[in-house]
Parts: sequence; C-alpha cells; structure tokens
Amino acid sequence: MNLDQIVTAWAAAWSGTDPAALGALFTPNATYIDQGIGVAMVGREQISGWKARTDAGIEDVRVTVNHASYCGDRITVEGVYAGHIKGAPAPFAVPLATLLDLENGEIARDQDFYSLNTVFTQSGLPADWTPAAS
Repeated sequence: MNLDQIVTAWAAAWSGTDPAALGALFTPNATYIDQGIGVAMVGREQISGWKARTDAGIEDVRVTVNHASYCGDRITVEGVYAGHIKGAPAPFAVPLATLLDLENGEIARDQDFYSLNTVFTQSGLPADWTPAAS
C-alpha cells in the first residue's frame, strides 16, 4: 500500500464495524497508544480488541481525515474523531491528531491524541464519567 492508501484504510477501519480490519493494518508486534485515555495495546489481537471495545461503548464511531502529511516512515494525520457514547445525551466530534510510524508498509506504532474532556463535555457527561460495569 502507498501512504495515501494506508491513511484511507486506517480511517475506514476505524469507521467500519470489523475490528480485525484495523488490526490487519499493523505489524504483528505493533504498539497502539490512545493518549486521550492513556492506554496502550501491543500486537494485532490487542489492537483489534481495542476497536471491538470502542465499538461496544460508542455507537457510530467515525474517523474523518482532514489532512495527512508524510515524512519518511511517519504519517501525521489531522482529522475528527466522532461517535455517540452509549447512554450519553449527545454525540461528540472532536479534533484528532495521529502519528503513524511504518515498517515495510504496515503500521508499527500508532499514537492518537484527542481531548477526552472535550468528548465528555460534548457528550453531556461529567468529567469524571466512567462506563457502567457490564
């Protein structure tokens, strides 16, 4: 895949409903860091699991790419992360910045940056909200 195809596939996988589609874009030992929540996943299985857990708690997850730039094996993505937290009064759509580091045409490291506080504010939830245990 070329760099534009990687960005398109990454956004489509986040906006889609198949968690394995996201994991398949990564190297076998890739690292995925969600800086908004402060969690990290390692490997395709954990990354696919993160997408599945996200979809279980957020309806209509969408990632829209507004701009991507490339420097060597790093892609910087600017866009919007949107969805509707299940049970929240309103949907959210917040700015997102992502750094994708590549190895041999696959994502080896992904860091997502967004404001969790803004997600909660737009969703109509308190800043200390946590999902109910299932």
